[in-house]
Amino acid sequence: MNYKILLASASPRRSYLLDMLDVTFRVASSNVEEIIPPDMSGNEAPAYLAKLKGEACMHLLESDEILLAADTVVIHRNKILGKPASHYEARNILMQLSDEIHQVITGVYLSDGVKTISSSVATTVQVDRLSEDEIMYYIENYEVLDKAGAYGIQDWIGWAKIKSITGSYSNIMGLPTNKVYQLLSNFSKA
Repeated sequence: MNYKILLASASPRRSYLLDMLDVTFRVASSNVEEIIPPDMSGNEAPAYLAKLKGEACMHLLESDEILLAADTVVIHRNKILGKPASHYEARNILMQLSDEIHQVITGVYLSDGVKTISSSVATTVQVDRLSEDEIMYYIENYEVLDKAGAYGIQDWIGWAKIKSITGSYSNIMGLPTNKVYQLLSNFSKA
């Protein structure tokens, strides 16, 4: 596929995943406040936030490009667990996820300036019990502040402490590549 993408995200993981799809892209960072309306459900939030990010970068879109924006949230017991603001908050989030099941939902937004497509992908993740020592080890040795749910599936925690995954692995990293590829294919046919 020969696409030119404007990726409305500075996430190195999203760039890596787009590289794996063999698409040509450039990066634009969107500086939008990620405020979710209080009456919005956690399942709707990722698509809403992806659209906000996309619309903030629309003025940078060139005529031969498709804008791609995404946002990922972690939902545990019907509560959104965002990016932690501190290591203390990361510790608390990881304690909540310990020996529990949560969902990772990524909203995807595509636009060429005329047509738009929006979608979400959910993945269910079961975490093994995390001891206090394991949580502190992870926080001290890995970057936790830039990740929803305070962990990266591609890091130590993903290899050592994830019991099972139902759904897309790349979605947990921040971009459901299979869905993005499918949406891009359908986008170009319409």
